[in-house]
Order: sequence, then C-alpha cells, then structure tokens
Amino acid sequence: MTSRTTRITIQIAAVTALALVAVLAIVIAKGTGSSAQAATGQISLAPGPRLVARSTASDSTGRLVSVSADDPAAKRTVSSLSCARVYAAGGTGLCLRLDPGLTTYQLAVLDTHLKTVREIPLVGVPNRARVSPSGRMVAWTVFVTGDSYNGGRFSTRAGILDTRTQELIPTLEDWSVTVNDKPYRARDLNFWGVTFTADDRHFYATMSTAGHRYLVLGDMATHHLTALMDDVECPSLSPDGTRIAFKSARGGDPAHGWRLSVLDLATRHVTALAETRSVDDQAAWIDPRTVAYAIQRGRGHSDVWKVPADGTGTPRILIPDAESPAALGTTTQEAQ
Repeated sequence: MTSRTTRITIQIAAVTALALVAVLAIVIAKGTGSSAQAATGQISLAPGPRLVARSTASDSTGRLVSVSADDPAAKRTVSSLSCARVYAAGGTGLCLRLDPGLTTYQLAVLDTHLKTVREIPLVGVPNRARVSPSGRMVAWTVFVTGDSYNGGRFSTRAGILDTRTQELIPTLEDWSVTVNDKPYRARDLNFWGVTFTADDRHFYATMSTAGHRYLVLGDMATHHLTALMDDVECPSLSPDGTRIAFKSARGGDPAHGWRLSVLDLATRHVTALAETRSVDDQAAWIDPRTVAYAIQRGRGHSDVWKVPADGTGTPRILIPDAESPAALGTTTQEAQ
C-alpha cells in the first residue's frame, strides 16, 4: 500500500470514527428507563437556591432540568431546551447542542429565560462547558479528529467567548505557553476543561503535550498560558478561588480510571476525596464545601453525585437521572 493510500485510509477512518461518536451520543440520549419525577415548566437561570442539569431520564433525555438545592431529589422542572452539555452561572447559560440539521453541533449562549442570545458552530463533539461566576465568560471543549500529529486519533479543542465584548477565542492552541519558566512550543498541544476565576480575566485549564497533562493558568489580556503542575485534569475552581477540584489518571494511565481530588492552590496539597469510583467528569462546586459530578449508570443514564471537598464523608446521590450539573446559587460572594 502506498503512503498516499495509507494517509487517505487513516483520514477516512478518523472521519468515520468521529461520525460514530456523534451518532452514538444521539442514540444513547434516548435512554432506557427513568426513576425521576418531573413536571414540564419554565426554568430560570437567575441566581438562586437551585441546581440545573441535563436529564438522562428516558422521558426527558437531554433536556435541561431544574431542582431545588434544598431538596434535589424532589420533583424536578423540565424545560423544552435540549443540550448535549450544559452549564450556567451569573444568569448566563451555555448549551452545547445539535444544530437543527442533526449533523453537527453548535454553542448557544442563553439568558436567564433560556432565550438564545448567540450561536456559534462547533467543529467537533461537545465534551465540557463552563461559565464564569459573573456570567460574562463562557468556555467549551470539543473532541476533534484529523490533527496530523495525532495519527487520526481524537484530540480536544477548547474555546472561550467574552459575552460582553464578543471577543471569540476559537482555540487556545494559538496562545503562547510557558513550561518550567521557559517558552514552550509544540505541535501536539491539546486543551480542555476551562474554569474561570472571579476576575473574568484568568482561568485554569488542562494542557496535554508530550505525554504530560498540565494544570495551566491562562490570561485573557495577554493570551498567555503558564503550566503550574502535572497530573491535574478537568479543573473546577472553588467559589472562594482557593481550591481546585480535579481528576487524575490512576497510576498515570487513563486506562486505569480517574481519581477525584482537591488541590489547595496556596500549599499545592492534594486531598483525595471519598469517592473511589472512576470519575470521568469535570466536577462542579455546589457550595464551598461540596463538589458534584456525574457517574454513568447503564447505557445512556447517569446520576449526579456529591461528596465533601475535604476528603471526609461518603458519596451520595444528588440528582438521579442527570449529568452536567451547575449550582445557580454558588457565587464568590456566597463563599466569603
């Protein structure tokens, strides 16, 4: 087989694989069963004692749901909005969803009443979504394929939108990078899992290169990223800005699963949380003491669990038949 034929074969296989992932996401979304009680109604993203998430119940799969923060297991309110990944903060919502043609995905920025205020096409399959505490900044991660350095395998791409200035950062791969206090350049840079600080200028994210996964600090003003430490993935900044919930590959190998932990940014001390199952998710803080995350249950179903952020306690179900949680009442001011 010629090298040209080999390249074409790899490209066709990569495109086919990406298409299969997109189709699988749609098929799995149909679900197989439900235990959650729900009522159709209006949902508000205004700050308050509520949680929002993406339903995985068979009668409302993919739709945005809202529950009381005081009693999340009670009857939920279900909206007509469907998303593959969702997040909300500061009165702004971010919905990563299929476009009307059901062939590609798009990003929709939402106001407090779930009205779409901006749409952006996405080249890839949605993976992560985040909104800054003020509601100004939104970020997303998608799976993509076709990067020549990656041999046709999947890569990730992270983007950011400033909803006030409308500045769009379609990818972080064009930014300058510092690793070990030196400028760093590489073709294999991948970014995912953005989480914003309260100043709307800085953010944390994961950077992968040369077999390492770094926690990086980004600066919107300088378009620069600084690597801080190894083995910190899908960071989620606490409401008070002092800690990061994250996942790390067990034994440095994702094939062995993921461990959920919390990093103290001042001391660099890492606390393993009481959740010992593999957590392949970007955790969300539901208050200054508790993080939430999704655990898959069967085909097409997940439950949102919670666990104390200090390593004590035991995991408990927070929202059954749901994933992609966000606490509308968790703000920086609330934590102070």
